[in-house]
Amino acid sequence: MIVNSLSLCYHNKLILAPMVRVGTLPMRLLALDYGADIVYCEELIDLKMIQCKRVVNEVLSTVDFVAPDDRVVFRTCEREQNRVVFQMGTSDAERALAVARLVENDVAGIDVNMGCPKEYSTKGGMGAALLSDPDKIEKILSTLVKGTRRPVTCKIRILPSLEDTLSLVKRIERTGIAAIAVHGRKREERPQHPVSCEVIKAIADTVSIPVIANGGSHDHIQRYSDIEDFRQATAASSVMVARAAMWNPSIFLKEGLRPLEEVMQKYIRYAVQYDNHYTNTKYCLCQMLREQLESPQGRLLHAAQSSREICEAFGLGAFYEETTQELDAQRAKLSARTSEETREPAEDTSGVIKMAVKFDRRAYSAQITPKMCLLEWCRREKLPQPMYETVQRPVDRLFSSIVTVAEQKYQSTLWDKSKKLAEQAAAIVCLRSQGLPEGRLGEENPSLHKRKREAPDQDCGGSRAQELAQPGELCKKPFVALGSDEESPLEGW
Repeated sequence: MIVNSLSLCYHNKLILAPMVRVGTLPMRLLALDYGADIVYCEELIDLKMIQCKRVVNEVLSTVDFVAPDDRVVFRTCEREQNRVVFQMGTSDAERALAVARLVENDVAGIDVNMGCPKEYSTKGGMGAALLSDPDKIEKILSTLVKGTRRPVTCKIRILPSLEDTLSLVKRIERTGIAAIAVHGRKREERPQHPVSCEVIKAIADTVSIPVIANGGSHDHIQRYSDIEDFRQATAASSVMVARAAMWNPSIFLKEGLRPLEEVMQKYIRYAVQYDNHYTNTKYCLCQMLREQLESPQGRLLHAAQSSREICEAFGLGAFYEETTQELDAQRAKLSARTSEETREPAEDTSGVIKMAVKFDRRAYSAQITPKMCLLEWCRREKLPQPMYETVQRPVDRLFSSIVTVAEQKYQSTLWDKSKKLAEQAAAIVCLRSQGLPEGRLGEENPSLHKRKREAPDQDCGGSRAQELAQPGELCKKPFVALGSDEESPLEGW
């Protein structure tokens, strides 16, 4: 159902800022729990988004925008639908409109990033590079306002002169956007530079649309009451919080900051429930720990190489096992239902060992794959090499593969988007059935080269049987955070 574009109000709101690698679904939901009124996703690039397909994820009860390589670029859910703003990086009006129309039924607003000064954004004419091209700004915003059914906003930085800044915001206002967010620093300035409250105030006095003040975490905002002080200092309609919310999302809570341990555990629960990739989860937790990274818990987090290990580091091991088992059971149930609905006449496949698994590229080394592990094991055991039979289902063009090893057939019950992925999934089923290593990252097993030098009669399966990967760690699609780099999140992007 289309929500009226006027339903999202930008007056007197507490807003989670868009932050690279931080503004994914778990953090957005956590901010809403603690009192944020509006949450922005991290900047997502238009060129990547227009390649995505909208997929309803029945297992997670989410809507996923999935890239051709099966990575989830943007994930959202009903809980935030009327309060999440989709921020895009763009330098082209038509591409921007195509992305807006792709996501508009699943978000509350559309925002254009015009403030990021990092090269990965500006070299494509996006982010802060737009500030020097007012004509392009006007075209992009006008096209979005006319073409989408959601309120449109933009987020800028201030220009070197107040006169130029005010001239720009007046021109932006005339495009018909619903609000403008202002990071009170120049393009070349960083958090250690003071935020220019007086320039934000001048903008608020100049335009009639709501102004959202941003950039106050370093100088002004350490607790909830500071948010209102920053709003008054800038005369803004609302306040957008970045770093202070990243460090402790309970900054939005009137009653005051909650203990960090409590906040982090709550974040982890969301991350597991919504299948957030462990590298992103780990990154966000590291930002929360900050100076405590050298503590015993910080060292455990640093060493964690999976969602399970992160949970165990925070005393949530039982929660992880229970949740992943529930998700895996739901996947198997949906897969069985799909197979039944799309079943076509086929030869009898009785005797085939089946599991509901998928090959997650990011969970494996680029040099070692399940197919390689299976081939090497067959060579060591002097067995014929694995034989793969792959079919494509006409109804949705998905693939399924059966691998035969020692006259036994193995197959994943989950269909894949390519022949190669389907074959890897079949190999995983065989390896897990035999209790063999499959090449996962962090898996403590000899390398393929080492196995080649071992005696042919050495048992490689017995000690490995206890190290089997849990299906839940591999059945899931990873979450990718676009536009990320190795630096800390960029406040106010």
